[in-house]
Amino acid sequence: MSARPTLDLSVYLVLGRKDCRRHGLEEVAARALAGGATLVQLREKDLSAEDYLDLARSLLPLLERAGIPLIVNDRVEEAVALGAIDGRVGVHVGQDDQPAAEVRRRIGPRAVLGLSVRRPEDALAAPAEALDHLGVGPVYTTTTKADAAAPIGPEGVAAVRAVTALPLVGIGGITVERAPEVVAAGAQGVAVVSAIAGSEDPEAATAAFARAVRGARNQASQT
Repeated sequence: MSARPTLDLSVYLVLGRKDCRRHGLEEVAARALAGGATLVQLREKDLSAEDYLDLARSLLPLLERAGIPLIVNDRVEEAVALGAIDGRVGVHVGQDDQPAAEVRRRIGPRAVLGLSVRRPEDALAAPAEALDHLGVGPVYTTTTKADAAAPIGPEGVAAVRAVTALPLVGIGGITVERAPEVVAAGAQGVAVVSAIAGSEDPEAATAAFARAVRGARNQASQT
């Protein structure tokens, strides 16, 4: 890639093996992509580097066919090994991980880079020139992250939206019913874990989120 891809944050699937309660990880990813997932992040904090790389490489062909990068959660060394320098994978980091500006130096200019924020102060302190988007949350109470902070609600998303021009994706406890209010608060899309990865039908679940986000965007454009 000669430049970073244009991101569509509409339905951002975050998954690891423990999230895939009814189907294997590769099957969940494939069915979510068929349903309209626009980004996929692999979140596996406890795997060895070798096992993480093997798992990520099992997903790369699916994502390459879809024309989107695989987003690596936190693991910068693995992202570089997987092809971040060439833009084949991206990285998402949290407030307690390596500083975003340092990560950008490590992964080069072509890879997508996102940063988790919770408060407007986090967004104001973020190196916007190094980032492609911000993940904002947890918007609602979530059980998929053991150390999740207290939920900020849609009003928290709106507060972050007010201080940054970076694209936002809301994360944390987001259901199909709640997705429109997250978009109405200023997010470009929603990041989803269990509502897709743990679904009996990941394709249908993803398609429902895609419709909800699209409808909210259409409504926003008419007001």
